[in-house]
Amino acid sequence: MLGGISIWQLLIVLGIIILIFGTKKLRNVGTDLGGAVKGFKKAMHEEEKDGDKPSDQPQAKVAHEENGNTYDVQAEQKSAADVHSGDRNEERK
Repeated sequence: MLGGISIWQLLIVLGIIILIFGTKKLRNVGTDLGGAVKGFKKAMHEEEKDGDKPSDQPQAKVAHEENGNTYDVQAEQKSAADVHSGDRNEERK
């Protein structure tokens, strides 16, 4: 059946859950869950209806107010000797 779980095992688990939480608590959880699913479906349908209509409001534009400073940098490859001598200079500081 469901991954080797029989109907009797499901009924035993359901009985234990009812004993722990009680029927009133489970009914409230079910009602809350059902309301959440209904609200989600309603929002999805409203979104589909709104998506079909063209919007009368213009979209917001983003303005960049900062100056266009550009820095040109050229990377140079250092040899192994330069790297080791640089480490020694930093240790002396």
